[in-house]
Amino acid sequence: MKSAAVLLRYGTPAAAHRVNLIDSPGHIDFCSEVSSAARLSDSALVLVDAVEGVHIQTHAALRQAFLERLRPCLVLNKLDRLVTELHLTPAEAYLRLYRILADVNSIYSALRSHSYFSVLASLEDQPSSSNTDEDADDDEDDEDAFQPQKGNVVFACALDGWGFRIQQFADLYATKLGASASALLRGFWGPRYLEKKTDKNGKKTFMIVGKKAMEGTDREPMFVEFVLKPLWKLYEGVLGQDSEIVRKVISNFKLNIPQRELQNKDPKLVLQSVMSRWLPLADAVMAMVVECTPDPVVAQGARVARLMPKREFLPEDCPEIVLEAERARRCVETCDVGADSPVVVYVSKMFAVPYKTLPPKGVNGELLTHQGANESEECFMAFARVFSGVLRAGHKVFVLSALYDPVKGDAMENHVQEVELHYLYEMLGQGLRPVASVSAGNVVAIQGLGQHILKSATLSSTKNCWPFSSMMFQVSPMLKVAIEPSNLKDMAALVKGIKLLNRADPFVEYTVSHRGEHILAAAGEIHLERCKKDLEERFAKVKLVVSDPLVSFKETIEGEGVGLLEGLKAPHAFIERTAPNGRCTVRVQVLRLPNALTKVLQESDQLIGQIIEGKTAKKNVMLNPQISQDDCDSVAMLRQRMVSAIDSELEAISEQVDKEKLEKCRKTWLGYLQRIWSLGPWQVGPNFLLLPDAESSDGVINMEDGRQGILVRGRAHFSERLGFVSGPDADANNAFDNSKSAADAPDSLHLESVALMNSILSGFQFATNAGPLCDEPMWGLAFIIEPYIFADNSDAAHQSDQYNIFSGQVITAVKEACRAAVLQNNPRLVEGMYFCELTTPTEQLGSTYAVLGKKRAKILKEEMQEGTSVFTVHAYLPVAESIGFSNELRTVTSGAASALLVLSHWDAIPEDPFFIPKSQEEIEEFGDGASIGPNLAKKLMNSVRRRKGLHVEEKVVEHGSKQRTLAKKV
Repeated sequence: MKSAAVLLRYGTPAAAHRVNLIDSPGHIDFCSEVSSAARLSDSALVLVDAVEGVHIQTHAALRQAFLERLRPCLVLNKLDRLVTELHLTPAEAYLRLYRILADVNSIYSALRSHSYFSVLASLEDQPSSSNTDEDADDDEDDEDAFQPQKGNVVFACALDGWGFRIQQFADLYATKLGASASALLRGFWGPRYLEKKTDKNGKKTFMIVGKKAMEGTDREPMFVEFVLKPLWKLYEGVLGQDSEIVRKVISNFKLNIPQRELQNKDPKLVLQSVMSRWLPLADAVMAMVVECTPDPVVAQGARVARLMPKREFLPEDCPEIVLEAERARRCVETCDVGADSPVVVYVSKMFAVPYKTLPPKGVNGELLTHQGANESEECFMAFARVFSGVLRAGHKVFVLSALYDPVKGDAMENHVQEVELHYLYEMLGQGLRPVASVSAGNVVAIQGLGQHILKSATLSSTKNCWPFSSMMFQVSPMLKVAIEPSNLKDMAALVKGIKLLNRADPFVEYTVSHRGEHILAAAGEIHLERCKKDLEERFAKVKLVVSDPLVSFKETIEGEGVGLLEGLKAPHAFIERTAPNGRCTVRVQVLRLPNALTKVLQESDQLIGQIIEGKTAKKNVMLNPQISQDDCDSVAMLRQRMVSAIDSELEAISEQVDKEKLEKCRKTWLGYLQRIWSLGPWQVGPNFLLLPDAESSDGVINMEDGRQGILVRGRAHFSERLGFVSGPDADANNAFDNSKSAADAPDSLHLESVALMNSILSGFQFATNAGPLCDEPMWGLAFIIEPYIFADNSDAAHQSDQYNIFSGQVITAVKEACRAAVLQNNPRLVEGMYFCELTTPTEQLGSTYAVLGKKRAKILKEEMQEGTSVFTVHAYLPVAESIGFSNELRTVTSGAASALLVLSHWDAIPEDPFFIPKSQEEIEEFGDGASIGPNLAKKLMNSVRRRKGLHVEEKVVEHGSKQRTLAKKV
């Protein structure tokens, strides 16, 4: 299941068009192949099943095309099934096609209005500042993107090899009726009817009218009358073995069909021979590609802002480097093929080819010496496109990683390397043809980069070039397994094979756990099976043992909906932990974040990383219709989304709480947004580290033994980066640190407090990365941390430990305090949820629901596909229950039902994993707890703890004997 590229030529030799066609698998598990192909393309052919209609793959394909700024075209496939299987009339088939086209247009319209996908995608999809009017005709919101009249829709049957655009029928009937082809073209789609009139002289005239003019008549739309009816008649005639219809079609269109094909006893083969020669699919699709998609020069001008975002420069940046990098960007924008233009190439993935399949001879017939052929049987080729200049075999280029910045000079040595290219190949499906050079706008396979590129990279003939932006995938690899060889002697071969697989598959993730397990992460079960097969047969060539899937969870506390207000109204008590040497006391309080705010933080993790690193710049594009055009800064965008998330969460519970409490809650949360010190885990996660409130703390604590400690208070760095507070406001918030009591402390204590800030941050990061339930990351929590440091009354010799032993004690104290605070406030386990789209016939609907119920699925809706007996069911399915779901569904329904899974969201399990009856009501209902049914949260938590080697509390019978029976069997 890999993308396959082929170079095609279309048209006359004098005006031939070169088309690089990349065929990608459509299954959601192989979406990485779609992303890799989309990065190298200028346009996209989106295939939609005319029977099944729009599914989640259609959404994903359109979103990927829009994200990469590709010009999409539509192919409605499997029209033959409307005749042979569903037995629809031409009028019914037209209504189905019309509805599918409307659905696809509505999806693309939502994409263009920026209301379908995340803001991060919008930010990276801005138009170039020098191309503000580009693609104006394609981005008009008042008209549909896909219109048969435009020629960007093909109606096809790929199985029989035929397809057409309505232009072909318009030209046909224009000659027959003596009418204008352009007028017929406008009337061949939509509610348009042909009205025939005869004047006094007996001359026939034709007029195209709308639906209102034909009210009260039984006339059919022109598309039904002139396009579908002839097709239906031909299908019914050939399948009914009516030789007269076949003869008439052959004579009318002068088709050259061998007699042996017409005399075939299988009518389907006869139909295929006639239709593929009357309406050849290849001609229709290629004509659409040439006429309706942009050439590389136009396309790269529109896509350069997505590929190489424009950057702002500081005055101290080297002007020579910046000028050369901007020149390379302009050459990419114009698809420059000049001799002096820099060569810029993007490698979207690496793919493996056996050395024995490589061409033995070069362009001029010389023998090719493939370096490394004896080291491994697999040769790694770069799947790439030339965006500027002319790439030549044997030349040296620089390999730039996505983190490379030419302005930083020697500090970027680890992100750039110079490499000599061995050979270049044109891809012809499974074959390769050597070429000496490839100019800008073409796709190429490059040999010689296998040891220098892991998955993707930018190639440039100059060091002073901006790298291309990273690709964005539709889903993340959620299915993880631990693998090991059946024979431990083969471990070295397995490790080598995994590294080769990691390089060959752009979506595989390979890690080694702290327990030494080799963890492989894939998109789904089918993708995992493919990876396992590649390891066993190609890369490692050893027999493997694969563990049960390792499902990821997250940890949080209760407090959804109205509980969010309850947590603010009755704040949780502080949890205290003291360092072993007694010099630091940490007080921690934990709160639950609104779910909408947590979702915003998850979606914007890459943008948050850029904000923390200070890489964001002004954006000159409208990103969201709900935000004014005057404030299009990416930081302001995220700030506004966070505030809107809080408002939307409070609005959802507005009917249950009075306005005064809601306003007070909103003010409290906005106050929290001004006190964000850091995020966690990894500084980009959905958890807050909040500073203590300046009004409720004086910065000093007095212990019972008379010691006085000062508060280790940081700055609201993240709030400052987002603009929730300004520099002067942050200084004002820190004013209480300079109170009289704190000022009386020795200077050495203040210096130690500053030095321990990083230890506090590290403790917070460790805590949020491994929660107390089962060492899974925390999710949607805000920690208010008050660390106090006390003077050291011991010998001065021990003060040198403040940067090692003492700092480690502080890290541990902060981590343990955060974990204890979570345990103290009703912890909950959070599981991932798939969006499941399932199709099943009516007779198997009961069996389907039985499987869904067994897997704890939440049914969203069900609807019957019009004109069929097939139901489409939408549901949320827990990731933990998805293992073996597809196989069980096929087994129970005898293969009649099929399902597609896409990661949707995270959902907290309402059950308490440590539930024990305590209150009088609970004791009356559950007794001592022995009769309580299985606790799902505890079961999942213990399964993760066992896998990680953590302690599991469970009752184990050590000594037992069978009960004696007094009965005697006779």
